[in-house]
Amino acid sequence: MAVTVETLEKLERKITLSLPVTTIQSEVDARLKRLARTVKMDGFRPGKVPMSVVAQRYGYSVQYEVLNDKVGEAFAQAANEAQLRVAGQPRITEKDGAPEGQVTFDAVFEVFPEVKIGDLATAEVDKLSAEVTEAAIDKTLDILRKQRRTFAQRAQGAAAEDGDRVTVDFEGKIDGEPFQGGKAEDFQFLVGEGQMLKEFEDAVRGMKTGESKTFPLAFPEDYHGKDVAGKTADFLVTVKKIEAAHLPEVNEQLAKSLGIADGTVEGLRADIKKNLEREVKFRLQARNKQAVMDALVAKAELDLPNASVQAEIARLLEAARADLKARGVKDADKAEIPEDVFRPQAERRVRLGLVIAELVRANDLQAKPEQLKAHIDELAASYEKPEDVVRWYFGDRERLAEVEAVVIENNVTDFVLGKAKVNEKAVSFDELMGQA
Repeated sequence: MAVTVETLEKLERKITLSLPVTTIQSEVDARLKRLARTVKMDGFRPGKVPMSVVAQRYGYSVQYEVLNDKVGEAFAQAANEAQLRVAGQPRITEKDGAPEGQVTFDAVFEVFPEVKIGDLATAEVDKLSAEVTEAAIDKTLDILRKQRRTFAQRAQGAAAEDGDRVTVDFEGKIDGEPFQGGKAEDFQFLVGEGQMLKEFEDAVRGMKTGESKTFPLAFPEDYHGKDVAGKTADFLVTVKKIEAAHLPEVNEQLAKSLGIADGTVEGLRADIKKNLEREVKFRLQARNKQAVMDALVAKAELDLPNASVQAEIARLLEAARADLKARGVKDADKAEIPEDVFRPQAERRVRLGLVIAELVRANDLQAKPEQLKAHIDELAASYEKPEDVVRWYFGDRERLAEVEAVVIENNVTDFVLGKAKVNEKAVSFDELMGQA
């Protein structure tokens, strides 16, 4: 049967579907008969309810189900015959004035667009590179030492300095009035590590045990406590204890405590370097991938199916509400979040997804089994029992699909970088890790 497809606008299409009434009625009768065998009603034995009673009770709902099923089947068949790639669910409405013995429906829907990707040779992409330096290894060693530091009380009369752990009492007032969260006793923090606002740390630095001090503290405009943000408080702080930090030496004992098999400092540094190189590789991949995706979006021409955008907005809304719920927000499921907040992100995701799909299809960039295995092995390498992690990924289709998506994106990135004008750009380790 020839299918007539009417173009409404851009990606919107319409198909008219006709179904014989006899086909619908015969299916309704068949379902009612099957239902009659099991239905239970007061006054009748199971399976002995008269068909007229079953039809009276269930006829409308069964007819509704059959119509939905048959129209859905007819639409799927028509779309397949017309070789249409349907985006989202069709809007189906019954038409008046159908020929005798027929019921007629209009199905309005969107199709996926034709994706045109411009000449990638004219695209410019900044490709970042970074090296793991000895300084980076030293810094990581310092972090590992700090994680294992111990504290000992300083001598009476010693002043607090950076790295010390201090125990203080404090009370803050705004315009002479106390405020919530502005008072604490036996409160501990590390001086110079950003655990407190700078003005607070500056006030405590240099103080001695038993000393008290009053000082002003201006809360930033973007401070998380909305009641005090942008306001200035007067704080009274009393130092009750000062403890100096002791960091373990970089020696064989430290190496062994960190699980280094040969227990040598050289082995410890080599292990740190290997882990940092793995992290650098992943971060570079992420940054370079983002640059490639930006270039791809700029080079692509396509119309966006609204159904796909709306579906993506719905997913983002659901994720936002789940996040609010996880943060303990009351009635997070009912939180009113405007859709437009997510529209730009949703549109970009849909656009990028369609462009990537076209590039993968046209250039055979699907994830190969050996690529999946190699990527999972690399992810597992940083764990104590890599084989368990490998089994964990391969044991779940959803987790494997996530890895597959990453590998495909990596393939696309490599493909584009092989075509585009690439500007090699070296960045420092600290800049890459967000520590600059």
